[in-house]
Amino acid sequence: MSDLKATVTETTTSSGHNGFHVEGYEKIEYDFTLIDGVFNIENPNLADCYKRWKRCLAVTDLNIYNVYGKQMEKYFEHYGLELKIHKTKIGEKAKTMPTLLSIEPVLVVGGGLVTDVAGFACAAYRRNTNFIRVPTTVIGLIDASVSIKVAVNYGNYKNRLGAYHAPIHTFLDFTFLRTLPKAQIRNGFAELIKISTCSHLDTFNLLDKYCEQLIDTGFGRADGSSKELIEAADKINREGIHEMLKLETPNLHEIGLDRVIAYGHTWSPLHELVPETPLRHGHAISIDMAYSATLANGRNLITDQEHRRLLDLFSRAGLSMDHHQFNEEILEKATAAILKTRDGLLRAAVPNPIGSCTFLNDVSAKEMNAALRRHKQLMKEFPRNGEGIEAYVDASDTGYTENAKMAEESTLERSAKKAGALNGTKGHVETPVINGACASKTENGVTGKGMNDHLNGNIKAMASVHF
Repeated sequence: MSDLKATVTETTTSSGHNGFHVEGYEKIEYDFTLIDGVFNIENPNLADCYKRWKRCLAVTDLNIYNVYGKQMEKYFEHYGLELKIHKTKIGEKAKTMPTLLSIEPVLVVGGGLVTDVAGFACAAYRRNTNFIRVPTTVIGLIDASVSIKVAVNYGNYKNRLGAYHAPIHTFLDFTFLRTLPKAQIRNGFAELIKISTCSHLDTFNLLDKYCEQLIDTGFGRADGSSKELIEAADKINREGIHEMLKLETPNLHEIGLDRVIAYGHTWSPLHELVPETPLRHGHAISIDMAYSATLANGRNLITDQEHRRLLDLFSRAGLSMDHHQFNEEILEKATAAILKTRDGLLRAAVPNPIGSCTFLNDVSAKEMNAALRRHKQLMKEFPRNGEGIEAYVDASDTGYTENAKMAEESTLERSAKKAGALNGTKGHVETPVINGACASKTENGVTGKGMNDHLNGNIKAMASVHF
């Protein structure tokens, strides 16, 4: 939520031409609440946000709705609030402009992909529509919830179109991890390695100590988790989020380009979407982080022991450290792309030592390629040659598949074609089978059930209410 204050004064140039000077300052404020059971009727926190309007329009991932939809409906009914839910399907290859055009934001419930796209829709709709986030994945809770960045993919690049748009409130409910697939827990684990490796040694030590237990129990949320593990998980989550906020808040609009939390994000923005089925984000940045660690080790910024400790942690977590398509050609293309977005400098964040960070700008192509060859040789010492477990996106995090009823497929295909037309394409649709599930896929995105009916019925209601 922002409040912009600005002034305008008349000016005259040295040549005598008249003009104006505008100077503005924007106040940005938003809140986080750590809460177990955000949709528990005994917790009125979320409902209190909507009392003044007596209604709520929610955007949620279809998979999330199939698990928590009834609970959401009972929650809002209990508090006498009208609830309308738009169910969408958003994955890396459906994280596009047509998907953005298919949703109307207010309450956003889902993983980082959903909050990114819906948040961007909020920034675009009436230029500035407030929203509330309820992230449901580790990445959503730890990473996407912290930043005010919202975006969609474009031209095979991650988050190429986006905005800086803060929610008015974020509810952090880690009980969602009880029903999150282990592959998604692992995926988010990478974000905690990222922040701790370059900024918080105590958290890194806890991740190293409890790695397998954290992944197996959904960060201590599964039944039977020990008190010791729960306390360690809660400390990791709180301190990880707090550290991210301390690093991000002085630079919310990323004017400063030397960013500690960009560790693992130098080459991964291109590499993540290179495979026909994209890599999960956590695996993509893990490859980048592991390679960056090898680069840092080659410069003696981290010791051989630290280097091995970090690689061992990635391996124990089942995260990717390499991939057969991560080669010199991709390294060159990704470097060229990131130089454009970082004002001509590489600004590669690397540990120096673990728990602190250095930025590299003077890495030659020769040094990068030599480090890559050494890295691939090191990977032969690890299981699967350093490739990760369940490294590719699937039904739990993409718009390709769903766990809803097959009867909805024809509606989804029609909506996908219409969304494609909005983007100036033919909206070609094909229906592959992935992991044994029927899927609706379009070149430019997949839309939710009843998109246009839902929008037409609710835009009028939204016209007089600014959430």
